[in-house]
Amino acid sequence: MTHSDVSDASEVKPQDGITSPPHKSGRRPLGLRLDLRNLSLLGVLAVLIAVGGITKPDQFLDTGNLQLVLTQASVIGVVTVGMTFVIISGGIDLSVGAIVALASVWATTVATQEYGFAGILFTAVIVGTACGLVNGVLIAYGRLVPFIATLAMLASARGLALQITGGTTQIVTVDSVLDLGIPDAYVLGIPPLVLVFALVTVVGWLILNRTTFGRRTVAVGGNAEAARLAGIDVRRQRLYLYLLSGLCCGIAAFMLIVLSGSGQNTNGNLYELDAIAAAIIGGTLLTGGRGTIVGSVLGVLVFTTITNIFALNNLQSDVQQIAKGAIIVAAVLVQRRTVRDEHA
Repeated sequence: MTHSDVSDASEVKPQDGITSPPHKSGRRPLGLRLDLRNLSLLGVLAVLIAVGGITKPDQFLDTGNLQLVLTQASVIGVVTVGMTFVIISGGIDLSVGAIVALASVWATTVATQEYGFAGILFTAVIVGTACGLVNGVLIAYGRLVPFIATLAMLASARGLALQITGGTTQIVTVDSVLDLGIPDAYVLGIPPLVLVFALVTVVGWLILNRTTFGRRTVAVGGNAEAARLAGIDVRRQRLYLYLLSGLCCGIAAFMLIVLSGSGQNTNGNLYELDAIAAAIIGGTLLTGGRGTIVGSVLGVLVFTTITNIFALNNLQSDVQQIAKGAIIVAAVLVQRRTVRDEHA
């Protein structure tokens, strides 16, 4: 059995309730380790909620603040879903934040807003997907290293976004778009953006765990050469994955437009770092071949909650970044130990 086959089985079987018996060495089966990781993230999230409730009970536990946390998590969460697929395949996408910025400013130009809600949504999604297509072609068929290709897209997209806006903020005047961000649009107290995030998460989980596309993604990340010998078109698969990442960026750009009521060339700043970090602490291996959508979503919620608690307690942003950096380092060290134990 190839490494990719092992990775594939690890993604599907635990979800079906099928677990393999413990290895003779006494190590836990992979499905159980993944479950324990998600449970530990839930524990961390519970501790953070307790900390927020103790330090700022009136503010943190306020319904409006909790809705805000979920809404903020929704935008970066949609980006993270796409990033998770890319990392599982053994790639990386450093351009997601810049793509969100470009899609948001392109979709909020005066000419685009003349077409109303549909024009803004269509433009944001198309621009994001087109950027993903460029990344995919360069990486899959141009044989550029993902780091270099997406870094070039980061610089280009940021530059084009700045050129479109001229450094100014583009205000949205389409009422049907702005109305999605007001409390009257909430469904049973849940903001529409949170519902979009939930839908993207469910679709992402189904694609990864219940489709051939998901199995091929895991196979390519586990062992690309073995996947090729098994009949998988590795280049086409990678192209589709970056298209998926770009699509998620386009959706996130529209959500950000709704949230902020504007388009700015600074939108999506550091989204690439937040998305990669959330995927990593959620259990996605940087080397590819393994990852879960549920873990990535929990990672997003952990980071967003940390940011909210720090903001409520008037802690500076540099302290937030240090805390996030420490969490990333810890997660990578745990990953390395896990991989080492598996190959021991």
